[in-house]
Amino acid sequence: MNLSIVIPLLNEEESLEELFTRIDNVCTVSNLSYEVWFIDDGSTDLSWSIIENLKVQHPQIHGIKFSKNYGKSQALHAAFARTNGDVIITMDADLQDFPEEIPELYRMVIEDNYDIVSGWKKKRFDNVMTKNVPSKLFNAAARKVSGVYLHDFNCGLKAYKKQVVKSIDVYGDMHRYIPVLAANAGFRRITEKEVPHQARPYGTSKFGTERFVRGFLDLVTLWFVSRFGGRPMHFFGAVGTLMFIVGFLSAFWLGVSKLIDVARGIYGHLITNNPWFFIALTMMLMGTLLFIAGFLGEMIIRTNREHKNYNIDEVI
Repeated sequence: MNLSIVIPLLNEEESLEELFTRIDNVCTVSNLSYEVWFIDDGSTDLSWSIIENLKVQHPQIHGIKFSKNYGKSQALHAAFARTNGDVIITMDADLQDFPEEIPELYRMVIEDNYDIVSGWKKKRFDNVMTKNVPSKLFNAAARKVSGVYLHDFNCGLKAYKKQVVKSIDVYGDMHRYIPVLAANAGFRRITEKEVPHQARPYGTSKFGTERFVRGFLDLVTLWFVSRFGGRPMHFFGAVGTLMFIVGFLSAFWLGVSKLIDVARGIYGHLITNNPWFFIALTMMLMGTLLFIAGFLGEMIIRTNREHKNYNIDEVI
């Protein structure tokens, strides 16, 4: 199979039929064999009923229904495990992404041998203050921290080699950082393609400005995990040991000072009256705790962690 098209959605009943019709037309004209995976992420409208009706008429359609809204990363995780195409394309269901871009994205992965081709919505039709400006700041920070130089990490229209989606684990809110996760896994041939963007024709956006706050926090997490995720003792152990040594030396110096005072016949100076006593004690305790945290981290990564934190009601 040439293509697996993965489409997470939440309350998009107005756009689903039009979206699939355009996908079908494009793939038929381009002679591409394909499957479509719709992931209903807890919709409360008729989205799932429409997917079921489309499935009756078009066997290349598949659907996954979540019991409630879990998020885009979980939707992609569930679909990636089931895809069969040589190239996997993700796109949003709100018709702001153009299915007509599919053949060129497919060509760039197959013929140009890219691991990932990410869409770049250079000209956007979103609110400038609540979407465009925060998005530019977010993308600039993501490029600087991750070392992956894409203009639009948040663009839902992306194409992946099959090996990429089968090798990475998308969890939490990490869907926007799939190129970074892939780069950390050794897939370095990542590029971007400028794609058109249009205003949402139906419904309202399901993402608010708070996604940028979560995005920055996820970026910090990803930075740490990419550097120390496989060796937490190198971070926690090193910092903990350093703090313990500084605290121990400070306490030792206080003890020596007390002995010198006694030797000189100076009495009445209590070590506990010196603020350095409490600083030293605190640093020794924190150093010990950080060292233990590093040890526990090493134990945890040696177990099988399962990020499947969602419930599936139905798969068709």
